[in-house]
Amino acid sequence: MTIESWDDIRVALAVARTGTVSGAAADLGVHHATVIRRIDALEAALQARLFQRHPRGYALTEAGRTLLATADVTEQRFAQMAAQIAGSAQRIEGELIVTVLPEMASMVIPRLAELTTRHPDLRLTYLTDARLFRLATGEAHVAIRAGSKPTQPDYVVVPMGRIHHALFATQGYLDRHGPLTQLRDHRFALPGPEARNAPLMRWLEARLEPRNILLTANDPMAREMVIRQGLAIGPLAPDRAEGLVEAMSLPEWDSTLWIVSHVDLHRTPKVQAALTVLRRPA
Repeated sequence: MTIESWDDIRVALAVARTGTVSGAAADLGVHHATVIRRIDALEAALQARLFQRHPRGYALTEAGRTLLATADVTEQRFAQMAAQIAGSAQRIEGELIVTVLPEMASMVIPRLAELTTRHPDLRLTYLTDARLFRLATGEAHVAIRAGSKPTQPDYVVVPMGRIHHALFATQGYLDRHGPLTQLRDHRFALPGPEARNAPLMRWLEARLEPRNILLTANDPMAREMVIRQGLAIGPLAPDRAEGLVEAMSLPEWDSTLWIVSHVDLHRTPKVQAALTVLRRPA
């Protein structure tokens, strides 16, 4: 036995409730011939007569009453499910996946903590990666990126602010090697290829030779350790530079931060709530 679609059962319900083919056709907005065809198909699939046909209309058989009772409950459950889905779409709950550039935790985490305080049913997944996650496939709901404005189709991009970039060193390192007037007299601890498009990295790449690079690491803690040991100079997030000297910074190194979401999710309550806290002034 195979029932081709729920529509056949909906037609049977309409006939049972109105008692006539014409009444069911009017309720469903279809031709009366369609109602007859679907009832015939449903009875053939179930191998049972659901209605007794008579001049005044259609009357349920015992099999039809069984179908009506089950289908009526099923329809109510479908309605409840639809209401729950519609309601959940308006609630700020469930998982929110946020992907952020490494070294931005001090800026982003306090704001996301505020978000979870306001909405305790929200669960955060916090991912750090230099690549732009595929928002269209659900890899992330919100992405924070720096530099040039992302231009992927179907992405909604809003500014978050500016981030300051600088080179830091210990005072002991600068005492031994002197100021950064001649970059090629110094050793550097730098991020890996994932940061190659950052303005600071492009600026350094044009001015350094391989011998100047002591360490390349995508782990910011590894770079910080080398810098704090006085072995090299390098970029750090300002909150990781306590006790170090800002050896050099240029306005053109600073970059714009962008908050990125997919157009299909941008207007959902949880993404809008995240945008609200992420865009507020620090």
